[in-house]
Amino acid sequence: MMRVPFADLQAQYQSIKPDIDQAIQAVIAETAFIGGKFVQQFEKEFADAYGVNHCIPCANGTDAIYIVLRMLGIGPGDEVITTACSWISTAETISQTGASPVFIDIEPDLFTIDASLIEAAITPHTKAIIPVHLYGQIADMTAITAICEKYQLYLIEDCAQAHFSTLGGQKAGTFGQASTFSFFPGKNLGAYGDAGAILAQDAELARRCRMYANHGALVKHQHEMPGINSRLDGLQAAILSAKLPHLAGWLEKRIACADRYDTLLADIPQVQIPRRRLDSTHTFHLYVIRAEQRDALAIFLKERGIETLIHYPTPLPFLKAYASLAHSPGDFPVAADYQSKILSIPIFPELSEEAQVYVAECIRSFYA
Repeated sequence: MMRVPFADLQAQYQSIKPDIDQAIQAVIAETAFIGGKFVQQFEKEFADAYGVNHCIPCANGTDAIYIVLRMLGIGPGDEVITTACSWISTAETISQTGASPVFIDIEPDLFTIDASLIEAAITPHTKAIIPVHLYGQIADMTAITAICEKYQLYLIEDCAQAHFSTLGGQKAGTFGQASTFSFFPGKNLGAYGDAGAILAQDAELARRCRMYANHGALVKHQHEMPGINSRLDGLQAAILSAKLPHLAGWLEKRIACADRYDTLLADIPQVQIPRRRLDSTHTFHLYVIRAEQRDALAIFLKERGIETLIHYPTPLPFLKAYASLAHSPGDFPVAADYQSKILSIPIFPELSEEAQVYVAECIRSFYA
């Protein structure tokens, strides 16, 4: 039996150990733990890598969404359209502003918000759309951008799982007024703790986001608004700077792993491999299959040393947190159908071909 972890952050660390150790030691040597040059260095590097004017580091990806919503003036009485399938952060931040999330079903096979259903959900109270580039797959930004322009809605991209995914050569995170990123340790670009960032082109929006994330002040003791404490610390910034030059290579390896899985699993009738949007780069934060007898398959794989996860077992509208909206499975038929089938199988840059063959053989033997 072979042990195949879902991800292997220790293997990643070992591959760049001198870079990481040096980064951590530099921060300790300068005691630059909050703010300082390491944070400033990372925000410049990440903005430059994306070709945008402003990067605002913050404590985590959830805060990033909340900060943008607040600084765009979204609050009680407003509605924000988003996907039925995502991590709770996407919806809970809308609720935290006092606005109401309006959920839209996902596209068949692609998992992202179904742009064809958005216009029917727009009301006079709609202020913004938050598409989520789920699993590394970019949403249909051509259609969503056009809708936002037509109805004069803010466009906020949730890029927590899609660092440097593209559509038509344009990077996820560069289509709207702002985009938000998570650097949670397991992300394609991950820190060694919580970390996040906002990207924006508009200088005034960036200024306000930066101020709000720092207790409402750009200069210490000069608080211009009631803000929050959401700062990226120096250690995490230095670690992210050390990892950033390696990210392009890691993404290539993730895509190569996905290509290999596509081939290995293609002829298993009970398994649907993830489809990729045309003219896009899917960066495969997750490789999510749809499998018959999903729960039994997951147990079978665990018994053979293969770790799997479910992202996410319950669509957002069906969570207890949103029970007051009284949604039923018929409101989101694709998301409702997929919730009992989706299974995330191991994928990470250091995953060996041997391990992938083993995973595929175990899946094949389960159905045999």
